[in-house]
Order: sequence, then C-alpha cells, then structure tokens
Amino acid sequence: MSEDPLKPSCEEIINILPDPFVIIDRDYHIIAANQKYTDHFGMSPESVVGKYCYKVSHHSDVPCSQHGEHCPLESVFKTGEAIQVMHIHYDRNNREEYVQLSANPIFDEDGRVKYMGEYVNPVSSRDDQEGGLLIGRSRTMMRLLSMLQRVAPTQTTALLLGESGVGKECVAQYLHQYSTRVNGPFVVVDCGSLGEQLIESELFGYEKGAFTGASTRKKGLFEAANGGTLFIDEIGELPLPLQTKLLRVLETGSVRRVGGTEYHQVNVRIIAATHQNLKRMVQQGQFREDLFYRLSAFPIQVPPLRERKGDLHLLCEHFLKDMEDGEQYIPLAPNVLETLLSYDYPGNVRELRNIIERAVILAAGAALTPEHIVLEMDTASSEGMSASTELAAGLDKMNMIQRRWQLDEHNVLNALRQCDGHRKQAAAQLGVSERTLYRYIKKLQLT
Repeated sequence: MSEDPLKPSCEEIINILPDPFVIIDRDYHIIAANQKYTDHFGMSPESVVGKYCYKVSHHSDVPCSQHGEHCPLESVFKTGEAIQVMHIHYDRNNREEYVQLSANPIFDEDGRVKYMGEYVNPVSSRDDQEGGLLIGRSRTMMRLLSMLQRVAPTQTTALLLGESGVGKECVAQYLHQYSTRVNGPFVVVDCGSLGEQLIESELFGYEKGAFTGASTRKKGLFEAANGGTLFIDEIGELPLPLQTKLLRVLETGSVRRVGGTEYHQVNVRIIAATHQNLKRMVQQGQFREDLFYRLSAFPIQVPPLRERKGDLHLLCEHFLKDMEDGEQYIPLAPNVLETLLSYDYPGNVRELRNIIERAVILAAGAALTPEHIVLEMDTASSEGMSASTELAAGLDKMNMIQRRWQLDEHNVLNALRQCDGHRKQAAAQLGVSERTLYRYIKKLQLT
C-alpha cells in the first residue's frame, strides 16, 4: 500500500516550528533538521542530514561527553525524560554563542527512546556575555546560566544566595535583561548600607511633613521600579518591622508611603540577595519565616570563584579590557595564570578584579609577571620582611603609581625632550605604557 501523498513529511512538519530544531539518533547523527536550524548554521538541509550534530554545532570531532565532562543530553536517551541545558555553539559566522537547548525523547513503538528532538534557542554571543553581565563557560557557570534562562522570563520572585563578591547584582541584572521587563527600570537598594529609617523612606517613599526634613513628597524605590525590577541586596539586614511591610507589598502589590494613608499599586518584580544564612536567621527569630518562604520561591545559589576557576582567564581578560592599557596584557602569560589559579579568592570575583587592577598599576607598562600578582597569602607571608625593606618596597610602588597619575603636558614634553623624542623611552621614564603616552600626545595634538 503506497503512502498517502497528502500526508506531510517529517521535514514539512518540523519546518512549522519557529526555532531551530533537529532530530538526532543515539549515535548523534542528524536525522532531520528544519530550515531555521540549517539557516542558523549556514548549511543546506542536504548537507546537514547524516552529519554528527557536534560537528555542526560545536565544530568538534568528538561528542560533548568526550571533552572530559559528562554531557547532560545523554540522560535523555538513558532516562527518557526531557531536559534543558545551556551549551556553547558556533554560529554560521564561526562565532561562539550561548544557546539554551531543550531536548525531548522520541520513542519507538516499543516505548524505547529512538531519537532526540532538540530545540536550539540562541541566547547571546560570547561578546554579548562578556559585555559586563555574566562571564564564563565552566560547567558550573553553564548550569547557573541554564537555571537563569528558565526563571528570567517569569514573574517569580528570585532569591540569590552566595558569598560576598560573587556577583549577585550581575545575576540580578541578567535576570532583568532576559525578562519581559527589560524595557522597564532596574532599581537597586542595598539594605546593608542604610539605617532602618532611611531604608523605609527609600523603599516606600514619604509624604510631605512625615518627619523632620521631609519638606516635599517623595516616591519610594518600589514606585520608581514600577514596570521593572527591584533588586534588594543584603535582604538579611532588613529590620523586622520593615520585613512585615515588604511581605505586604509582595502579597498585595501595593505600597503606602511613610506618613501617608493611601496605598499605591505597583507592578514590580522583586529579586533579593544575601550572603547570610536566612534559614538560621529564621530559627533565631531574626527573619520572618513567612517572608523567607515568600522570597525563596526560586532560590539561586551563585557559586564562589574557587568552584569555577575554569572561568578565571575569561574574567581576567574582561577586567583587562576595561582598564587603561590593560589589553596589552591579553592573553596572560602562562606563569601569571598559574599564579592566579593557585589562589582560592575568599573575596571572589570582586577580589580578582582588585588583584588584576593592582597588577596593571605595578607593571606600569612593562610585561606582567607573577611578581605583580599580590595575593592575600603573599601579604601574610611577607610579615617577616624587615621594616626597612618593606618600607622601601612600599615607597617604590607608591612612586610608580604616583608617576602614572601625574601625566600632564609639562611632564610629557619634558620627558620627550630628555629622550630626544623617543616615545618608548619617554613612556618608561613617565612610568606609563607607550600606548598611554601616544594617546596623551594625540590628545594634546602634539603630532
């Protein structure tokens, strides 16, 4: 009996799907791909079918599972359950991109998984990722990004947990950027830096005459964040009376200004963060249990830097690109990177940035070496240094830094005269890089 000519083919069916979609067998051969998939990778449907998916998307000769790490997609064939993961692919222009993969099992007549259907949702290019939000491609970071991509489009309140310096505010900004509220405001309040009365007036606003100095009416941050996202950092520092008011906002969507009688409706998504153990604070009566459960609808653990050292070189490059003259040190020398990898960074990403910034200043345009990497353990180990040696080393560093920031027209012209116009020698004398000196000369229109 011949097939019904009116029955659509597999390719015709999957071409209806709006996103790149591919069907893969157990050996990772591509069985079928829709037009969106082939267009995304710049290939024809005929050339894609039969190829290994990892050759097309990863530009690799071996499956993901042979890269030294377990590939979560394998579990689809083993368990028959759908999964979502974050991967790094290469697009048609050979650029790295972060993609959210949704893999679903396709069963045979006996109920065994025969194929895997895979939706490919491009999230951003690597350049976009390294533009200041979340940077990294370690397994730990990919798991975090995958979780963030799931919750970002929702209206769910998220609670960010993690040590100081891990980048919880960057995570909150990421959630806002990939939410439906991206065109609304992103407002930040740090409870750890404000007193109780100031927190209340900042969050809820106040009416004229509410307290001494309240000469005008002021809207609070809840109202300022209307239509967007309010990030409440260090939520564990919020006093108990204000925890009650915050709970009411979460439950009713309305706020009342200090000294006011009317409630104002607000449409705000709350993202909270803390480095403290809120469960223990609940047990000790320092944090409301009902507020804790209301905030932790979707808790997200932001990993410390010591658990994702595979991202360290990318973070260093990102920081260097942001620093004056920093790009000349990219890529980092192997011995410098080895020194950086030997440390566990109790201050996390924030500490790493400070270490890199200090190293660039100490290098003063010369090659960056391990001696310029000043770690906390180095400080501790140098306690036996004689007072005179320590003082001399400190003065040398101060003089180097001082020269760097005393770049003015008089000093530049004087250095150029003394060095007979040789910019490299003049830059060394001034304690800056040749590139910095060139930019300054161009600014003065001396060329």
